[in-house]
Order: sequence, then structure tokens, then C-alpha cells
Amino acid sequence: MAVTTQKSTEYTNATSSPVVQNAVHDYHGRVRIAYFTHDQDGAGDAGSSVALCSLPAGKVRVLLSSSNAYVNWTTGSATLDLGWDAYTNTDGNAVAADIDGLVDGLDVDTAGYQNFGAGTTATGGTYLFESQGGVIIRATSPGAIVSGDDLVGYIMYVVD
Repeated sequence: MAVTTQKSTEYTNATSSPVVQNAVHDYHGRVRIAYFTHDQDGAGDAGSSVALCSLPAGKVRVLLSSSNAYVNWTTGSATLDLGWDAYTNTDGNAVAADIDGLVDGLDVDTAGYQNFGAGTTATGGTYLFESQGGVIIRATSPGAIVSGDDLVGYIMYVVD
């Protein structure tokens, strides 16, 4: 086996002649943050959810490994799913809601700081949305949520 020196697709595009323009959500885009605070008002049965934020329309890359939350869901063996509500993609096609399309079964049994990259189902810890009107990001509890439970954090994403 030999030592190799290779380039990523994006770096190859940026350094080729002529230069191939990378999409801004992949290369030199602006990182934005959507901060959320939620204090559960009343008890919620299994499957209860919280709309955390709305991402803007267009091509938006969510950075799950850079997105975090303080989670204090006090039900025993608590887990958190992170996904999206139904939306329309840039081609005009309906995209179904997916309650765990970003994170599936993140263990939040112990109150504390959680990184969404730890339970992500997304390749490379990122997910690309392409929408006409934006996308609502939603956290869902497969178990019950107790009144007063907290979910406070942020989703980081690249746009422009």
C-alpha cells in the first residue's frame, strides 16, 4: 500500500482551472444559529412534540454535530427524536414529515447538555434541506413529557 494525497470534491472544484463554483451551503456559506427555549406547560403523553425553530427557504445545511441543547426531560429512560414537519421542496414536491429524520432515540435520561450529533442519522453529521417555504424542526418524545421539563439550545446551519 502507498501513501496517497487526495482532494475533496469541493476543494478540487475550488482549485481547478477553470474554477467550478461550489454551492454556498457546501463551501464558504454563512453559519447561522436558531436558538430555542421550551418549558413544558402541562403533562404530555408519549409522542408529544415541540416545534423548535423554522429554517429559511432555499438550500440550508444543518450542522448537527455543532447543534446542542440542555435537556431536562424527567421521565425515566427518556429519549429524544429530532426531525421535521412536512414541507415543499424546491421542485414543488411534498416532503413528508419525519419525526426522527435527524436524530433517532438520543438518550436524554439524565438531565444535561446534549449534542445532536451523538444520535444523528445524517451522513457526516449534516443534513441538507431544499425547501420553497422553509422547514420546521421538531423534537419529539417517544415517552411522556412532564410539566416543567426543559429543552433549551440551538440548531446551527449554513445558508446564503
